Amino acid sequence: MKKIDLHLHTNYSDGALSVKDLLRTVYERKISSISITDHDNVNGIKSAIRLAKKLDIEVIPGLEISTDIEDKEVHLLGYFIDIENQELKKYLSFFRDERFFRAKRMINKLNNLGIKISIDDVMSEAKNSSIGRPHIANALIKAKVVKDYYEAFQKYLRDFGPAYERKIHISVQSAIKLISDAGGLSFIAHPGHLKESILVELINSGIDGIEVIHPSHSDYQIKFYRGIVNQYCLLESGGSDFHGGTKKDEDNLGKYSITEKTLEAMKYRLRKNSK
Repeated sequence: MKKIDLHLHTNYSDGALSVKDLLRTVYERKISSISITDHDNVNGIKSAIRLAKKLDIEVIPGLEISTDIEDKEVHLLGYFIDIENQELKKYLSFFRDERFFRAKRMINKLNNLGIKISIDDVMSEAKNSSIGRPHIANALIKAKVVKDYYEAFQKYLRDFGPAYERKIHISVQSAIKLISDAGGLSFIAHPGHLKESILVELINSGIDGIEVIHPSHSDYQIKFYRGIVNQYCLLESGGSDFHGGTKKDEDNLGKYSITEKTLEAMKYRLRKNSK
């Protein structure tokens, strides 16, 4: 049975591995189809498709977008997107800038707490990727302020923690439209922490599917979300949400996957939408 993982991150967002290293690991784990879903970033997709051809791996263009409902941050996954779509490019450019300014505000809060790290320290961690909290966490580890990624979040970077700054989000409706206009399908990412009222609102907003398979989901949750998918005629997705590095989630790669039938249902929906 083929392994299909539709939730992977590279160092173009908050993943530890380069596109090349990720594909090599995917090949070693015998995963046949993947989607690279970096946060607000599609810069790794072209090279991934090119390199994957040599390894006979299918790469589905994707991304992960942050949205807001009821003051709750909700992530959406977009699959089969046209990475050359102009509106998508505008969105990505705007949010790359916003991530940078947010990082500066968080660093200022850390400085006010007596922690001496700079935007240059964080930029050296992010390199060419979209800046996020994991890069600040890595800078804190290197400065020996904390011992690991989890301590960095628990002490400083967690939601509403001492150095936390909210991200600017687009609405769920805008995110779904952005993905749809770029030719893609939209999915609720790792919904295990969401209230039922938010889940219902997302479904009513026109979401295409739900990420059912995820490392954070229990067997009960998987069964529950699969029931929701069937009840509302939605699509199912899933993957490892692999980041690598300080997240120490290497064992998840190849462990969490969807079936060929599930992927084919997504492709069928796309063909139907295009008619």
